[in-house]
Amino acid sequence: MVIGIASVAPAYSLAATLGLLPAIKGIGMASPFIFIAGFVPMLLVASGFFYMNRADPDCGETFIWTSRAFGAPLGWIIGFLAVASSVIVMANLVQIAAQYMFLMVGMNGAAASTFWNTVGGVAWIIIVGIFVAIGINVSARAQYVLMGLQMIPLVLFTVWALIKGYATHPTGFTPIRLSWFFTTHVTGNALAAGVVLAVFLYWGWDTVLAVNEESEDSRTMPGVSAVLNTLILVVMYVLITAVMQAYKGPAYLAANPGDVFSPIARDVMGGTWDRLIFLSIFTSGAASALTTLLPLTRQTLSMAAHKSLPKVFGRIHPRFMTPFWGTVILGSLSIVWYVLLTWWNVNALYDAISAIGIMVCIAYGGTGLACTIYYRKELLKSAKNFFLMGVAPTVGAIMFALILVKVIHDDYPFDNGNGNSYTGIHGIGGVFLMGVGTLVLGIILMIIMWILRPEFFHRGPETWPGEGQPIPYEDERVEE
Repeated sequence: MVIGIASVAPAYSLAATLGLLPAIKGIGMASPFIFIAGFVPMLLVASGFFYMNRADPDCGETFIWTSRAFGAPLGWIIGFLAVASSVIVMANLVQIAAQYMFLMVGMNGAAASTFWNTVGGVAWIIIVGIFVAIGINVSARAQYVLMGLQMIPLVLFTVWALIKGYATHPTGFTPIRLSWFFTTHVTGNALAAGVVLAVFLYWGWDTVLAVNEESEDSRTMPGVSAVLNTLILVVMYVLITAVMQAYKGPAYLAANPGDVFSPIARDVMGGTWDRLIFLSIFTSGAASALTTLLPLTRQTLSMAAHKSLPKVFGRIHPRFMTPFWGTVILGSLSIVWYVLLTWWNVNALYDAISAIGIMVCIAYGGTGLACTIYYRKELLKSAKNFFLMGVAPTVGAIMFALILVKVIHDDYPFDNGNGNSYTGIHGIGGVFLMGVGTLVLGIILMIIMWILRPEFFHRGPETWPGEGQPIPYEDERVEE
């Protein structure tokens, strides 16, 4: 659970997106409602993740599960999107980690500099790469420390801001209202754009399933942890967002998307105490970078073991017992992407968040639907099977599909007036370019891999074989 929540990085996620939500036309004070709406499909597909992990606790998770349900070509593309989203998000993670690291030590000039943030971010990718290459035990122990440094200051700040807001009524203060949490006024474009940002905030809880083969009770506990993580996150996000919005108002948050925390932290905590929230967000970004690269290397390890990626991604270091070269390659790709993005336009980092939401909708929705298809012969054996293996993950998948179609449609034009994209090329929004462009790249790479390593792509859809029976292809994967 620590690794799962650290991968989501609540403090970092809020710092990266809390100003983007109210900037979307039509959301206003309803940011807490958006987090609740985004939570519903997450919880539903979490049931699918739980049961697919029981069928096959494979570190490739989404990749191999969708391959079993839909066939190898579609499974490869969905798995690639899960991998690509992790590579892309590394830029946002280390950017926030570097910025708040500088703020924490009083280097405000460096924190405001794109160049120094990029230098610091590249350094953090190298550092987390070393941790991941050394091994999961070292990474897990580091997470306990980072989790404490993230969560304790964040909870302290939230309580402090709530008390001070109601006691002093600072400029922009608005008492918390029930309509912030439950409303029928946010619909259409605003709802879709808001929920895709919420998807980004929740994304990462499934990291626990990427380390399932390295966990005790691998068929049960990772799935339980994934479900519990979603419940913890929705409570945290809704409460913290409501308090932040009450203290300064949504207009302030929308006007400061790059840094919503530090001015409020200085006002709330004052003196040197504001450094605690900087510490929280810094450690959150650093911890999430670590737990993003960790499952990323395991997913590509699985793809290589199933003969759908070059063998180098599946080579295990004889001493550290980790996919060492896969870590080096993926860390290097993350650095190249990060430098190119900040060199082109640092605002593209904001668009990357919504673009990742597009990829996550496909990966999570695909996994939810895969559960129903894979267990199709088990669904009518009990009411539990019917609802938890069938209805819940399928409804979650449908919700993700509707969000996906709406967001792609709305984010195609750059100047759409909704505040969805911060960058664009020839009138096409940056969110669309990154999200759909990555999907097209995945299709091209899948065709190339089909030519180079055709064996995997000859596998067709499968059905859950039943308790006590071997998983198809398990023996040859172990041998490989």
